[in-house]
Amino acid sequence: MVRYILVGDNQASKIYVNYKEKACKKVGIKTINHNLPENTEFSTLAELIEKLNRDSQVDGILLQLPLPSHLDEDKLLEMIDPDKDVDGFHPLNVGKLILGKETFVSATPLGIMNLLKAHDIKFKGKEAVVVGRSNIVGKPIAALLTAHDATVTICHSKTIELEKQIARAQILIVAVGKRGVVKPQWIPSGCVVVDVGTHRLDSGKVVGDLDFEEVSRKAAWITPVPGGIGPMTIASLLQNTVKAALNH
Repeated sequence: MVRYILVGDNQASKIYVNYKEKACKKVGIKTINHNLPENTEFSTLAELIEKLNRDSQVDGILLQLPLPSHLDEDKLLEMIDPDKDVDGFHPLNVGKLILGKETFVSATPLGIMNLLKAHDIKFKGKEAVVVGRSNIVGKPIAALLTAHDATVTICHSKTIELEKQIARAQILIVAVGKRGVVKPQWIPSGCVVVDVGTHRLDSGKVVGDLDFEEVSRKAAWITPVPGGIGPMTIASLLQNTVKAALNH
């Protein structure tokens, strides 16, 4: 069983939790939601997490981010039992990932690796460039690529001459969260490209961080948006949940 904790009325979070619930139901994983109001106090949320930690029937706990600004995300994530942290956000699990130990890996980076492996993308000795250094995507995917013998460069908003860094890429992971930061003309021909971004345009169309049409003309392989990393993230979350259940 997995328990979802959703605080507030963030519509994107509600949609994402709904996707997760549907996927769990499809594969037979029982879910229970805790929908809490925007003004929920830290102590109330902490008490709920501790209660779920003690419940032997609960295999996984998912605290949907972002939380309202008055709640300390880091402290609350640290309260989740690492053995039930199917999101892979607990510092203990992040530390194990960096050390190359068996652990829960956050779902988006795990999904990226699963997808690349399924398409027989080779990592050993390859130049991999990660654009974005978030704790959820950038840092863990860099650790995973390093563990698979890629030579990894992490770029971010302070990177000088980003274009030159990207020009070396044989594998490019773009997880900026902003459109247009990485220009199509920067991407070398024959590069493997993973677009993690998701944006809804005024027209209603969902797109990624990159211009898919332009980049796809030169990339050897590229993930679409929608239909690329999003579904893989949810599939990997289910993978983590089954792993947690088997470990109990």
